[in-house]
Amino acid sequence: MPTSSPQSSVPRPFGLLAELTYRCPLPCPYCSNPTQYPPTGAELTTEEWKRTLSQAGDLGVLHVLLSGGEPLLRSDLAELVAAAREAGLYTNLITSALGLTRDRAERLKAAGLDSVQISFQADEASLADSIAGTPSHARKREAAKLVRDLNFPLTFNVVLHRKNLGRLEAIIALAEEVGAERLELANTQFYGWAFKNKEALLPTRVQLEEAERIAAAAKVRLSGKMDVLYILPDYYGDRPKPCMNGWGRRYLTVNPVGDVLPCPTASEIKWLHFDNIRQHSLAWIWAESVAFNRFRGTAWMPQPCRSCDQREIDFGGCRCQAALLTGDAGNTDPACSLSPYRDVLNRIVDGAQQLLEGETPSSHTTDLQYRINPSHSLT
Repeated sequence: MPTSSPQSSVPRPFGLLAELTYRCPLPCPYCSNPTQYPPTGAELTTEEWKRTLSQAGDLGVLHVLLSGGEPLLRSDLAELVAAAREAGLYTNLITSALGLTRDRAERLKAAGLDSVQISFQADEASLADSIAGTPSHARKREAAKLVRDLNFPLTFNVVLHRKNLGRLEAIIALAEEVGAERLELANTQFYGWAFKNKEALLPTRVQLEEAERIAAAAKVRLSGKMDVLYILPDYYGDRPKPCMNGWGRRYLTVNPVGDVLPCPTASEIKWLHFDNIRQHSLAWIWAESVAFNRFRGTAWMPQPCRSCDQREIDFGGCRCQAALLTGDAGNTDPACSLSPYRDVLNRIVDGAQQLLEGETPSSHTTDLQYRINPSHSLT
């Protein structure tokens, strides 16, 4: 196994997303997980994850997001938390909270878990359960109380889209009620299952303008009490997001089978090979692998990115989005108004607007294609 240290010109990574499993009790239609999964039996073992976390600490990573799927489906989760703590990593559990019993939460606390993020689908049960595809809202509320009772910092996360944007004020009120210290209002990012549902989930510009007003007001009102983060949508902007703060600059993802990716959705780029932690060290993959170097920096950029004065700010936008919308990850992200492929995005937005005009309140989830999970069992 190559173990060479990163080249001096390559920045150290800041954060690791550890996707412990793709298994999940919820079939959310906006999930960014791949639409085709590797066999469950190919998941990294406990010892392989421990070795990966140790290598992340050696590489300079400061924090790890323990995610999935649903990480609580890993019976060794507390052991992995302890390994991350031993590696000097700040740990944040990203969870639906289904399966988070008091005993489980106390064991995670004892292992050194630093914070918890719970995802909610809406503010009230009927809509939330309909979006989630299974009854779960009441259990999430119970889990949020448990998290606060054990003095974990709590992040309340909600993915925003056409079906729940109209409930934003009530969603913010629920985050206050459960005692969240941080509120993430994340407009849907259209990858994986969300991309399959993009026409049904895309909000209108009017909806987004109202949501931005509500979020901005909440940020001011709750200053010093709760941190409010509003994540902008891609499809209505004039400039692309600085995806992952640049390809291979600050973040890396290890998926359940050990593939190491520059971002969680990089597997959308079908022709790009991603090296595996079972064959190479994390340091070698970060610094030397073809995948991490393919879009690192600015030399790869086509026009108009190459001569744009924003190229060191937005880094050319999202490579996965370019791949999904244009068929080539090297193209200019259509989220940029200067992209030759902007019309592709405009057609999707126009189609979503037409769908909304014919939508009635009673049909709010009948048009969704729900995520197919490797397993629905919590064990």
